[in-house]
Amino acid sequence: MKFTLSWLKDHLETDASLEEILERLTMIGLEVEEVTNPADRLGTFRIARVLEAEQHPNADRLRVLKVDTGDGEPVQVVCGAPNARAGLRGVFAKPGDYVPGLDVTLSVGKIRDVESFGMMASERELELSDEHDGIIDLPEDAPVGVRYVEYAGLDDPVIEIGLTPNRPDCAGVYGIARDLAASGLGALKNPQKTHLNASADANVSVRIELGNNIEDCPAFGYRVVRGVKNGPSPKWLQKRLIAIGLRPINALVDITNYLTFDQGRPLHVFDADKVSGDLVVRYGKKGEELIGLDGKTYQVDETDVVIADDNGVESLGGIMGGEVSGCDENTTNVIIEAALWNPLTIARTGRKLGISTDARYRFERGVDPAYTMEGLDLATKLAIDFCGGQPSEAKLTGEIPQSHRVIDFPYSEVKRLAGLDLSHAEIKAVLTMLGFWVTGNSDVVKVAPPTWRPDVHGKSDLVEEVMRMVGVDKVPSTTLPRMEPVSQKVLTTSQVRRAHARRALAARGMDEAVTWSFIPAAHAEIFGGGQAELKLANPISSDMSDMRPSLLPGLLAAAQRNADRGFPDVALFEVGQVFFGDGEQDQKVMVAGIRRGTASFDGAGRHWSGNSDAVHVFDAKADAEAALTAIGVAPDKLMVFTDAPSYYHPGRSGALKMGPKNTLAYFGEIHPQTLEDLDIEGPLVAFEMFVDAAPQPKKKPTKSKGAFVAPDLMPVRRDYAFVVDKDVPVEKLMRAARGADKALIVDVNLFDIYEGQGVPEGQRSLAIDVMLQPTKKTLTDEDIEAVSAKIVKAVEKATGGVLRG
Repeated sequence: MKFTLSWLKDHLETDASLEEILERLTMIGLEVEEVTNPADRLGTFRIARVLEAEQHPNADRLRVLKVDTGDGEPVQVVCGAPNARAGLRGVFAKPGDYVPGLDVTLSVGKIRDVESFGMMASERELELSDEHDGIIDLPEDAPVGVRYVEYAGLDDPVIEIGLTPNRPDCAGVYGIARDLAASGLGALKNPQKTHLNASADANVSVRIELGNNIEDCPAFGYRVVRGVKNGPSPKWLQKRLIAIGLRPINALVDITNYLTFDQGRPLHVFDADKVSGDLVVRYGKKGEELIGLDGKTYQVDETDVVIADDNGVESLGGIMGGEVSGCDENTTNVIIEAALWNPLTIARTGRKLGISTDARYRFERGVDPAYTMEGLDLATKLAIDFCGGQPSEAKLTGEIPQSHRVIDFPYSEVKRLAGLDLSHAEIKAVLTMLGFWVTGNSDVVKVAPPTWRPDVHGKSDLVEEVMRMVGVDKVPSTTLPRMEPVSQKVLTTSQVRRAHARRALAARGMDEAVTWSFIPAAHAEIFGGGQAELKLANPISSDMSDMRPSLLPGLLAAAQRNADRGFPDVALFEVGQVFFGDGEQDQKVMVAGIRRGTASFDGAGRHWSGNSDAVHVFDAKADAEAALTAIGVAPDKLMVFTDAPSYYHPGRSGALKMGPKNTLAYFGEIHPQTLEDLDIEGPLVAFEMFVDAAPQPKKKPTKSKGAFVAPDLMPVRRDYAFVVDKDVPVEKLMRAARGADKALIVDVNLFDIYEGQGVPEGQRSLAIDVMLQPTKKTLTDEDIEAVSAKIVKAVEKATGGVLRG
């Protein structure tokens, strides 16, 4: 929300300085985000007088001017403006000045062989308006040498506040002034009542045809003004609109923009001669479209509330008017509209069509219903003042909703909730200044919020209002009582596991990402989601419509964004919630990670000593095992299965389980079809880990680790090559070998896979390295042979494999 200091003082009588106003705004919850001053960028431009204007010797459309800038000797300026003449007083820019409308810094130049030591500026070159047919032409009494911003009153600070969604009353300058006055920083100027003498016939009627959903447009106020002469709005109004970033268009349009920001009351003006028949507030029809005032075409449907006539849709109610019935310089008869709209309908239509306007911003937060007809009267008065014309009687279709909110408010709540020790009279005075109706003389009074405060519903809201006005800095600081030392752990097992998993994955060179919990419906369906109960009733955008069933869609999209910006080799992980339904146990904590390109654990990219290979399934498996190890799962207890979800590549993916039913993690390459559906380029591998699926840790009497024991005896290694069927998993063979003698066998490693001559077709040779670690005595040949026999027997029983001859 932007406004100028002078604009604020139109409604607030105060002697406070700019710094005091800014500090008070922040203190009452209207946080100041930025303060700018046009004088900062236009302060170097000065008023100058043209002494002579002669024809350029080498150009028909140029003149050579002698300009008095008030600094002594006249300067020579080459100018092409048609109104450049002797005696003209305008705005001069010297070499070194920055011209915002041209985005250039002036220097001494030569134009058609004639030197120019500056320029005479137009309004567009100073970004004051779109006028550029000639240079600025000031009155004869304009003082030469004076800064133009001071003469024109442009040294008016522009204040921008960060307005929270619950404060629609401060979406207008008058509401901000009301809050400041209630805080004691000046007095609120009460607006004068508008009196209009109706002298024209309306000859237009409005119907609301919304069936039983009258809340979508409960009231529609309007008035016809005939015989207007539309043209530019007054300079003071144009300057205010320009200061807050709006472009002046014409008087009728500028009035609606001005009242939107001045009173927080959006309105719309139709060209009455372009309206055919009566205006009807109804729902759109499939296939209808509207060419908006922004020149874009919008398709409407049965969920959109529109204003239509016999020609079709003329306006999107509360959001944007149509180009066809818009006002221009030929407009002579107008219909001024001041209606009420349902905030939810406005928000839904605006998001669906991607339209963001100042009117939508206010209507979807809630405007003051009681100001509907007053706003219509004020807009009519300004239209008559600026454009002339004869108004009709104001008409109202529908009924303005009445507020019946009354809150039983104990004064003691201020002390209990805010810690402020205030008298009853002080509390009542604050609420009354803010527009609240307060009645009662006991310790509990009845309070009715004003119509412009739809956010106040209960006692705590009233306490907040009192605290805002008195000052948050007045809330006493109280030291919390010292509690007994915390003797038990504070973090839950799940929280501890998440921290350990983060540390382990970061140590493996992965960067943590935080992605949205909402994803597009198409992406949710790919990863097993898309159920009706997981769709958002009021999504932020159409691309954030469903709760995510997996962390991978967000990570994959993040990897692609990095690749699009020149960083193809990324390794990302995330710890967060996923959603499988709306039941109590359907929200799970997961850890997921991806690697793209050559971002393996050993490093990524090109190097003189050898380029990195592309990531593969075993990179993802190693990441999953590292994360599981970090949360306390022993790797040797994991079993590998091949039943990974369909978005993984079959044959290049797997599941890590403890038993056939307890799945702890998935890993593998992402399926090519999944990448195509997501419009993502590979290669990509990923893993997902269910944090809470791992067994709960056993209670230990101490957190200290056991003493490290270094074996005194040398380990023994033996190699074995087994011939097994091709479909026998390697993990199954290695697990069988490891379990043959758990006391002596400490490690089993696969070092060769062979298929070909000497091995029967349909089978393969798997060579493993087994390490035996004796602890009590050196192993004899007989001991080693005994262990070898156990290994061969265990592998044969588990896989059907035999030693290769």
